[in-house]
Amino acid sequence: MYRTVCQVLAVIGATFGAAGAALALTVEVRAPDDLAGELRAASLTAALPEEDTAPRAIDVISAAQADYARLIGLLYDKGYFGPTISITVDGREAASLSPVSPPGAVRSVVVTVDPGKVFTFGTVTVSPTAKGTEPVFQAARGETANVSALRTATEAGIEGWRQQGHAKAAVSDQQIVANHPAGQLNADIRLDPGPRLRLGRLNIEGESNVREKRLREIAGWPSGEVFDPDTLDQVEGRFRRTGTFASASLTEADVPNPDGTLDITAQITDQLPRRYRFGAEYGTTDGVSVSALWLHRNIFGGAERLQIDGQISGVGGDTDGVDFRLGAQLSRPATWRTDLEAVLLAEIEQRDDPNLFSRTGRLEFSTVYFASEDREYSYGVGLQRARTRDDLGERDYTILTFPIKATFDRRDNELNATAGYYAEASLRPFINIDGTSDGVVTTLDLRTYRKFGDRVVLAVRGLLGSVAGPSIEEAPADFLFFSGGSGTVRGQDYQSLGVELSPGVTIGGRSFLGLSGEMRVKTGERFSVVGFYDAGYIGSESFFDGSGEWHTGFGAGVRYDTGIGPIRFDVALPGSGPGDSSGVEIYIGIGQAF
Repeated sequence: MYRTVCQVLAVIGATFGAAGAALALTVEVRAPDDLAGELRAASLTAALPEEDTAPRAIDVISAAQADYARLIGLLYDKGYFGPTISITVDGREAASLSPVSPPGAVRSVVVTVDPGKVFTFGTVTVSPTAKGTEPVFQAARGETANVSALRTATEAGIEGWRQQGHAKAAVSDQQIVANHPAGQLNADIRLDPGPRLRLGRLNIEGESNVREKRLREIAGWPSGEVFDPDTLDQVEGRFRRTGTFASASLTEADVPNPDGTLDITAQITDQLPRRYRFGAEYGTTDGVSVSALWLHRNIFGGAERLQIDGQISGVGGDTDGVDFRLGAQLSRPATWRTDLEAVLLAEIEQRDDPNLFSRTGRLEFSTVYFASEDREYSYGVGLQRARTRDDLGERDYTILTFPIKATFDRRDNELNATAGYYAEASLRPFINIDGTSDGVVTTLDLRTYRKFGDRVVLAVRGLLGSVAGPSIEEAPADFLFFSGGSGTVRGQDYQSLGVELSPGVTIGGRSFLGLSGEMRVKTGERFSVVGFYDAGYIGSESFFDGSGEWHTGFGAGVRYDTGIGPIRFDVALPGSGPGDSSGVEIYIGIGQAF
């Protein structure tokens, strides 16, 4: 059973040479039903009538002649190794036409394909393979043959050798035979692993304002170690991680050195040195939040980053006051060791919340260890002084802090995750200098994402917080926890849940638990709808014991995917809990809620 796919487009004013006339180009693709669509999609000729301008005769002939190889390649990938393909241009076989002296016009192209029978795999060998590697050819004898499986097996065999230091492993010989009477494809692919090589010199090329000494410190080049392609990926990642470079690509030398080493060339291109960013977010309760950032990516010529950023929030909201933050952060990659970044932070912050006012100054030095692309650890020391005011009155405190944090980020997309998980654990011991007692603040943020089919994503988040050491009355007030609002329970008033010590006296709790679930359903190319449910718990004890109180919120929203992250619009209602209101809360932002 054959199907004819016919496309006709009348085009006025097509010209070739001095001729100009009205043309109607017809392209027909004749093939079995199950192949016609894919063959038409692969054909350059079939696409010509869709173009805005009329194709010239030379363009039609060139496309038709290129189609032989394109269609054969597609058929080989489908298991058809004995096809017959005919492409006629106004009745003449395209292969016999000369593009040097084409006809004045072309009106009809007919592509006829007889794929023949489907071939199966017979005997296939890819050898030798590296010791300890899994079999590279995964298809079984009798399965439908295709070139892609052979190509994948060959690449896997070469990569196995490269992973063991044989950087120049390659195909030395191959015999691929189609047995037409038996309908089988047999292949014998021989690999030459070549010598086991060690890493040689790292040559740095390109225009960069970063000093070469610092470039080498950032790269952490392990000259003399056995070649490993993962090492090259790791070095490229170190350059990218600094944020200073627009591109950093490593290229292997064509020929190894006589001493058994292989030189590598790093091609480096700088980013623009300065970056500016402005953002805004709105919530019916939280009001307007505005943020700005200025960044210099190479402030001292060693890929050091100086970032100055600020944020003002609560403008026009129902949260009692305006919050602000102004901070400066200096970061230096490859300090003391390759994957260790030194960070110096100075900031001032004001929070004017319904149950708390605080003004804090902080100076902190920390180091960040990048254990892998998705795993990092930080630790440091800081000095913090603050003035707080809550229902217990106004208090000042000064403390030394020793922050420790571990982050695991295995999401497939930071702003719009559909799979993977994210985990962040923070421990902040503090020593009292004045105004409080020694203690420790612990927080945990866990998120997981699972995709069901092509359109549905389930996202779940759990939050945990604890303040241990001082009593609830003498703990730093800005270390205590509240619940409610966009970051915890949507639909509830901002920070509406705390600990009521006595009538009219409400402060934050020493323990916090937050749970959120979202079902995200894609409804179109860019739009998604979301249903969500949030719950929050606040207790007076340092750890969850059930003696505190819960509140909940639920709602729905819309997401519009911009390509770099979704625009979020959520409408939420209060569920249960003390202090719940009957109002509707609206949240607008960029990126998913979590």
